[in-house]
Amino acid sequence: MSANKILVPIDFSEQSLIALSQSYNLAKKIDAKVILLYVIEDVNPMVKMFIKGLDEIKSAVSSNLKNLAEDKQKETGLSISTLVEEGKIYAKINEVAEKLKATFIVMGTKGNEHSKFIGSNALKVVKTAPCPVITIKGKKHNDGCSKIVLPLDLTKETSDKVNKAIAFAKIFQADIYAVSILMTGKEDVVSALKDQLILVKKYIEKNGVKCTAEMVKILKKEDKLSNAVISYAQKNNADLIMIMTQQEKDIKEFFIGSQAREVINNSEIPVLSIQPSVKDRIEII
Repeated sequence: MSANKILVPIDFSEQSLIALSQSYNLAKKIDAKVILLYVIEDVNPMVKMFIKGLDEIKSAVSSNLKNLAEDKQKETGLSISTLVEEGKIYAKINEVAEKLKATFIVMGTKGNEHSKFIGSNALKVVKTAPCPVITIKGKKHNDGCSKIVLPLDLTKETSDKVNKAIAFAKIFQADIYAVSILMTGKEDVVSALKDQLILVKKYIEKNGVKCTAEMVKILKKEDKLSNAVISYAQKNNADLIMIMTQQEKDIKEFFIGSQAREVINNSEIPVLSIQPSVKDRIEII
């Protein structure tokens, strides 16, 4: 039996169900079990005393979740199980992911007003997750994953990011589009990025993955790195943008703080977020 597990937080909103549908192809590719998780938000202990229907709520949620799992299991042929937990949403998602040794978390973000996963919860999951997280904001997506956009900078995590991108690309036999966003005309920076792109392209192709490497210059001062990456991904009809999200004190860090948030919040294309400090649990190749 496969050790791979994909955790999919569900709140029955449209966006969480779209995220669930996006997990199927990955689950089939890595022979993973899908676990649906519903988190009942923390209720103050004093308030609990006055909520007579809390057990009934849990029972109803559990029943609905099991029905959903059974329907989707018949539809997809995948192994799908369910969990209902109580606590802070983002903390409980990551706690369960850690306990299960999940390979991936796949979750919706920026759903409708009834979704629990709007904004901060998804971002907090990404920031503290024990495994890679794929966030799904858009409504419509391509089948499969044939093009992965990989933004690169000059930080020390670049080699780690490239190796993880190669591993993921091999799952889907996808092409990698390595891109560096140029925000300066300084010759030393431009030269270093060009040299890095050449080396990265050769390394990726040496590992059996087709690679396109480009440098994109931001034309207007008010333009953002995140917007440039998203625009590049859209232009190339990409299926996935892969970023690293661990915050560093190094001033050269590319996707620190706001940049990571903006990519996750604004990209209609799914975003795979990985922390460089996280040891891979991926048993897929």
